[in-house]
Amino acid sequence: MNTSLSRRGFLDTLGTGLGGVALAALLQREARAGAPHFPPKAKRVIQLFMNGGASQCDLFDYKPQLIARHGQKFDPGAGVRVEASVSVPGALMKSPFAWAQHGQCGRWVSGALPNLAQQVDDLAFLMAMQSASNVHGPASYLQTSGFVLPGFPCAGAWISHALGSLADNVPAFVALPDARGLPYNGRSAFTSGFLPANHQGTLIAAGAPQPITHLQPPAGATHLTPASRADGLALLREMNTAHAAERPDDSRLTARIASYELAARLQLSAPELLDLGGETAATKKLYGLDHSETADFGKRCLLARRMIERGVRFVQVWSGHGGGADNWDNHTNIPKELAAAARKMDLPAAGLLQDLKARGLLADTLLVWTTEFGRMPFTQGNTPGRDHNGGTFVSWFAGAGIKPGVAVGQSDEWSWKAVEEVTTSYDFHATILHLLGIQHEKLTFRHSGIDRRLTDVHGHVIEKILA
Repeated sequence: MNTSLSRRGFLDTLGTGLGGVALAALLQREARAGAPHFPPKAKRVIQLFMNGGASQCDLFDYKPQLIARHGQKFDPGAGVRVEASVSVPGALMKSPFAWAQHGQCGRWVSGALPNLAQQVDDLAFLMAMQSASNVHGPASYLQTSGFVLPGFPCAGAWISHALGSLADNVPAFVALPDARGLPYNGRSAFTSGFLPANHQGTLIAAGAPQPITHLQPPAGATHLTPASRADGLALLREMNTAHAAERPDDSRLTARIASYELAARLQLSAPELLDLGGETAATKKLYGLDHSETADFGKRCLLARRMIERGVRFVQVWSGHGGGADNWDNHTNIPKELAAAARKMDLPAAGLLQDLKARGLLADTLLVWTTEFGRMPFTQGNTPGRDHNGGTFVSWFAGAGIKPGVAVGQSDEWSWKAVEEVTTSYDFHATILHLLGIQHEKLTFRHSGIDRRLTDVHGHVIEKILA
């Protein structure tokens, strides 16, 4: 028998499903860049991503002039041409939601987010974020990877490469997409790009019968027993050892062996990780698991908390899938569409923040809320929707190393363009890396003759939101 061919076939069989999960996780032990550059404030990150472009002027960016000029033609003056992404600009439109100030910091929040409004004293807002694109794909890439083109590693992959996970039996980077589907850009939203493939996000479909593909043998495979699987792993180990001995300068096999060892450990740890049976009824209610509208996002927020407790370094939770409906891409009807998206997200996100704080996890966990761009202050034609707006949008940070109750930046009087203390995806990522103890200019990877980095050749740490 040809041993090499048999080994290859064996590996090809094992390389699907759970092997892929493992490959997206433990190879960090072999390939990560190293320790933090300086003592970190945060050990791990949970990112909540609003897929579709959450409307800043209907959520966090209160503009009295938008209310006062409701129904008027939008004219910024000085002969400036007003354009929209996919529509003819309509009249100025005030938010259909009532505004009120909240907390000791007096932050304005719309009635679309009654639960997060109660948490503003724990949040630090970036009120003048700006994107170079108002198209979903490129703008989403910018906010996840720092580039408008595909093929570049996303932030979670960079963090996995730099730091690895906090435990040997879990991935460093996990993505939890909306139950209705993947976000814009599909799986490339979680890509490792040109970094080693082990740093790609481990995709967990929280609502699926098998959240992690091939975690367990098929139900009908009764011939597979714990003993037979142990024998198979022992045989694989023997074959790998012999193969590696003939190629001492090739580290790829060592890395692959490590990936399968993680696969074996995941088979033991993942079922407990994904099982919410031990959570109290009060905790489940806090996350909205008792209501159908909030159950999906709530379950994934609760899983994110469980994951960072068990050593996952970066967890990304998506609100909304890629498509023209059931997300934050509210072209047609802001009162209806945005209200629905907000109801699904608001209670679970606020519950996650409260839970992290109550458990003491917020002291070394960074919680981030963001989107790819904002919306226009005027209607989309004659409909009560809003078109894409890369000119300004809002994100917020909370937790480890963050100064609570502050805001940086300001948009113009209509919430059309960011005008003061403008921040970009580069600053956003530089700040996340800084809180993890990483100097963003030093986190590089040589690719095609260029020392690439998450922040490209840009980016500044947003000092004003740091404690």
